[in-house]
Amino acid sequence: MLDFKQKLAIIQSFPELEQKSVSLGRINFQYPGSAAERKNIVYHLHPNGNGYVYAKGIDGYRADPKGMVNIRDFSEEDLRTLLKKAIHALSPQGIYEKETEGGNDHELWVTPSGRQQLEVIYENELWNVYAGDLLDGTFRTYKEAVEYLNEEGFIRK
Repeated sequence: MLDFKQKLAIIQSFPELEQKSVSLGRINFQYPGSAAERKNIVYHLHPNGNGYVYAKGIDGYRADPKGMVNIRDFSEEDLRTLLKKAIHALSPQGIYEKETEGGNDHELWVTPSGRQQLEVIYENELWNVYAGDLLDGTFRTYKEAVEYLNEEGFIRK
């Protein structure tokens, strides 16, 4: 089992994460590049070696109802693997893979009458909605683009 200093060194080796001190000597690590509302990747890393990593929806891990996995007994390899997966899952690319059911980077949306058509395209880490050659909107996440299209009365073709 890794001690607090070893876990801290491993987590600090991920440049994507920002360290935030919280109460009782505990430390959180946030992922500012998260495409989701969730920013905390490491939650309450405690000087006694206990702590949690957000792993909701990541295959192979039993997360609690809040999506957290206890890392008390993790090896260095196990911790590094989970951190990589957690960062990827919250990255724009990870959100994209999860939310597009199979990784489609291009979708057609139409009005119920079929008279109007919009294209949703994932490019440069953003979701762009096009009406022909004209850019209709740009969104940080697929979910935001879908919400917009639904509000405008479009359905996925």
